[in-house]
Amino acid sequence: MPTLRGFLWLVILLLCGEALVWALALPVSPGVIGMLLLTLGLTLRGRAGSDIQAASQPLISMLAMLIMPGVVGIFFIADEFSSQWLAVAAALLFGTLASVATTLWLMLRFMPPETTNE
Repeated sequence: MPTLRGFLWLVILLLCGEALVWALALPVSPGVIGMLLLTLGLTLRGRAGSDIQAASQPLISMLAMLIMPGVVGIFFIADEFSSQWLAVAAALLFGTLASVATTLWLMLRFMPPETTNE
């Protein structure tokens, strides 16, 4: 039952993102807005509840499969990007560097310091 409640929360946040994108005419994916709402909620709460944890664990194990449709979709519209390859390459490079730097910063901030036994 916790998994079902967790998925319900994720769907509610996705629908809230959909409503915000529609109401405010935002040029952003509703899923991204939903994830930002989830991040805001988790930040304010200070931890993830057992429901969200139960729902997110199976999704994390299938993350590569969830990303695959977007990657395949890019393959079919590659002709539209051929004239903008430099911008796409720069965005990929900057995005990768930003995500690695953010991950490193978060790891250093939240991992407990290593203690030495002398």
